Amino acid sequence: MYSTVVQELLVQQHFVRYNTRYSYSPVFALGVVSVFDQVLDAFSDDAERAAVLSAYIASLGEDAELYRRDAKALEALAREGGSPDALKPDAEGNDLQRALASVAASSAAGSFLYSKFFAIGLFRLLELSGAKEPAALDRLVKAVGVKPDAVSKDLLLYKGVLSKLSVAKELMKDFVEREKRKQAERVAEKAAKKSGGGSGDGGGQAPAETAPAAA
Repeated sequence: MYSTVVQELLVQQHFVRYNTRYSYSPVFALGVVSVFDQVLDAFSDDAERAAVLSAYIASLGEDAELYRRDAKALEALAREGGSPDALKPDAEGNDLQRALASVAASSAAGSFLYSKFFAIGLFRLLELSGAKEPAALDRLVKAVGVKPDAVSKDLLLYKGVLSKLSVAKELMKDFVEREKRKQAERVAEKAAKKSGGGSGDGGGQAPAETAPAAA
């Protein structure tokens, strides 16, 4: 179930990563990390989830620790800001505002490479700041100079993928629970057969030996 999703994400990001206009952005990193946190949230082992992300980013020739570190830093700043007003491009502001200002400058110069991961990063920033209305997203998108229509389209696709994945997780959960019940039944059945192996008519007795024939 996870293999198909991760491979599809890898294909998409590969085209972005090796585009000649690609430039790493902390907002982009936040988008990638957010996707993985959503997709792999059913993994009970944090170390296993981290290993998948590390392998994924390393396969693209980048540093997973940098992605995670920048994502956490932006998440903290978005929460501290407490409002969409804190999400304004400002070359003299905090790390988050400078990251947005860098994107705005690249967009103005025509050199910024937009991707759905960047759109998800913007959406995540708005979520963390407490702004969920469409107007806030529209203002942020215009402030960094990307196309609102493209962002809206990619976010709808992203939500659709998460919805389908949620259904798949429920089906997987039901399947696992059924298999556990079947396994328990098989174990109980074997135990019952073993405990009752010595009962019944003639149970456990060796067959009588046949007398040797007369010479």
